[in-house]
Amino acid sequence: MQIIWHCKAFEHLSVCELYDMLQLRSAVFVVEQNCAFLDPDHRDQQSMHLMGSADNVLMAYARIMPPGLAYPGLPSIGRVVTAQVGRGHGLGRLLMQKAIAECYRHYGELDIKIGAQLYLSQFYGSLGFVQNGAGYLEDGIEHIPMLKTK
Repeated sequence: MQIIWHCKAFEHLSVCELYDMLQLRSAVFVVEQNCAFLDPDHRDQQSMHLMGSADNVLMAYARIMPPGLAYPGLPSIGRVVTAQVGRGHGLGRLLMQKAIAECYRHYGELDIKIGAQLYLSQFYGSLGFVQNGAGYLEDGIEHIPMLKTK
């Protein structure tokens, strides 16, 4: 599967890109994970949006937030999602590697903090993130704060 990557500021997203991004996030977070929550949270407008597409279909997405938007003084990566059809091929790992690189490119070599779903903590750990605080519930799903130091 050949993935084409783009990272864009909100104001540079096309209407179709915005629709595809919101559709993929809803398909996974709301439908698959059965989690009713308000996805548009007023952070998209200030974030960078990393999108990986194959044959004009959005397969992977991550939101890269500037320092201070999610955590004081630190950038963050969130809304990390891969399409169901693209799973099992290392696409999630590639997405996160690219998201980390984009985070450094846009915001400098700062530590990166994420709120990881607990069941994915080993995956994020394999990318250099370590638990950085107590677990918490977010929208009924167990999460832990994790930090990647440079």
